[in-house]
Amino acid sequence: MKAVFTYTGIRVKDLDQSLKFYTQVLGMKEAGRSSIEATGGEVVSLVSEDGGPQLELNFYRKGSKYAKGEEYEAGEGIDHLAFQVKNLDEALEEAKKLGYPTVLDIKGKTSRWAYIADPNGIWIELFA
Repeated sequence: MKAVFTYTGIRVKDLDQSLKFYTQVLGMKEAGRSSIEATGGEVVSLVSEDGGPQLELNFYRKGSKYAKGEEYEAGEGIDHLAFQVKNLDEALEEAKKLGYPTVLDIKGKTSRWAYIADPNGIWIELFA
């Protein structure tokens, strides 16, 4: 499979404080925001410059199975890495044949993306 690395998603424990840090301290701009019903999460995409790589802040509300409870340890902050592929179904099938099955497949209103896990358990998002 040929994939293009596009952005990094990090898990944050407080979305408002994290957003304030990345925008006010580092000067990033908000590029988009959405709620993901399937995960009970909220996502904010940030950029340093137009057309540049994105940093995605991922916050999971209490009660989401993706929230890790009250404890938060540095290093658990990597939520996932995202790669764009030409054909999502073909990429998922190829990954499955190589021993990396789909761990989550999300169909949004206008898009679809899915995750596989790397050998360390880090989720890899694939989208077309």
